[in-house]
Amino acid sequence: MRILIQRVTRAEVRVDDKIEGRISLGAVVLIGIAKSDNFSDADYLADKLLNLRFFSDQDSRMNLSATDIGAALLLISQFTLYGDCRKGRRPGFDAAAPPERARELYDYFVDQVRQSGLDIQTGVFQAHMQVELTNDGPVTLLLESPAV
Repeated sequence: MRILIQRVTRAEVRVDDKIEGRISLGAVVLIGIAKSDNFSDADYLADKLLNLRFFSDQDSRMNLSATDIGAALLLISQFTLYGDCRKGRRPGFDAAAPPERARELYDYFVDQVRQSGLDIQTGVFQAHMQVELTNDGPVTLLLESPAV
């Protein structure tokens, strides 16, 4: 499982010109799920996302977590995080989980993060989405499992 975290001052996701999720200070989290992923991978990354210190304190040091500051999170499924571009000129997605399994783990991940009590917004699974954001910093981090 992979999550790409982008710290933002604002973000929104649209499907067919309808806003599905909107946040202010927080993070956009793109979520990719591999064939080999399981619930422990989702648990590991949910905990990491909520407790990773990537927000700045009063001294401009990354010392605060999403939980510490009550950040909003916009969670968006993105199978292209498992695009393999090493061969040829078109990405291959053999490592990505099939849609049914990916949806199960994505929904589980969202549920785990929602238990934090933070403002959690989402995109629409398997939809063509437009994501608009203002990256703060910019700060962009890639986290992966499996948990070891």
